[in-house]
Amino acid sequence: MLRDDWQLTDDVHDFHARAGDFLRSRPAVHNTPLTDLEKMRTRGADRQGAEATVLGRLDSGGETRAVFYRTPRGYLSITPLSAEQTGTLAAHLVGLGHRPSGVIADHDTATAFAEAWQRHTGAASTPFWRTHLYRLGTLTPPRPHPEGRGRIARAQDHEQVVRWCREFCVDVGEQPSIDLIDTGSWADSRFGDRHFTFWETPDGTPVSMAAATSIVAGMIRVDPVYTPAHLRGHGYAAAVTVEVSRAALAFGVTDVVLYTDPANLTSNALYQRLGYVRIADFTGNKFTYGAPEAA
Repeated sequence: MLRDDWQLTDDVHDFHARAGDFLRSRPAVHNTPLTDLEKMRTRGADRQGAEATVLGRLDSGGETRAVFYRTPRGYLSITPLSAEQTGTLAAHLVGLGHRPSGVIADHDTATAFAEAWQRHTGAASTPFWRTHLYRLGTLTPPRPHPEGRGRIARAQDHEQVVRWCREFCVDVGEQPSIDLIDTGSWADSRFGDRHFTFWETPDGTPVSMAAATSIVAGMIRVDPVYTPAHLRGHGYAAAVTVEVSRAALAFGVTDVVLYTDPANLTSNALYQRLGYVRIADFTGNKFTYGAPEAA
């Protein structure tokens, strides 16, 4: 691939028009770029931060073959590339003076790009995030099923939704989201545009919560799923996940996906029992740059 095949822009609307078909061609694997770019497009890139407006697409034969964009935290999010393509992209970005905080992509792409970036810049690369991506196959409700019912969260539930999202972030060590919540920037957090559902007991007490992204390209992502520690072990998380998944299918969604922590064997086993199938692994690598040499 020639580096000229990579087209960079800061115009999210033009980028969406040119790369949209490619992203929609694999909505499950491309679920995060689809939701992130939709947020940029509908809310305005200025709300995301200036760095998030760096967008790139790899064109070949008149079609887009891959894309990348820079997240508000300075990471490059890249769709799957070959090792050769990651090397070409790294060289191109180095030549343009880019200095990303790290890379987030499927495991092979993230690893290859981190190695290429280190060769070109000397930056050390440290893995900071690993996840499995699951896509819903045949939904299989749990047996036995806990008593209760699902209920869509209402405006008066906002305080509890925020509190449980913060508790979820504490459990998984998601400090940037905690900071946004604590400073009152709920709308700018990754939860601000979610649609929340509670599982509640027969007396109307919420005991678990799940959220879904808005539908993009026929896809939704279930995120997060949270049950307070003292309420776990009763099947509530399974019940609320099924509730959200079933509602999505009833609405005509074709791809229901979710991410899991590979180290959490319980949640991975749970989602597989419910009919979710693992389709990919993703990795995040953080870059550390040495101090510039004195002249």
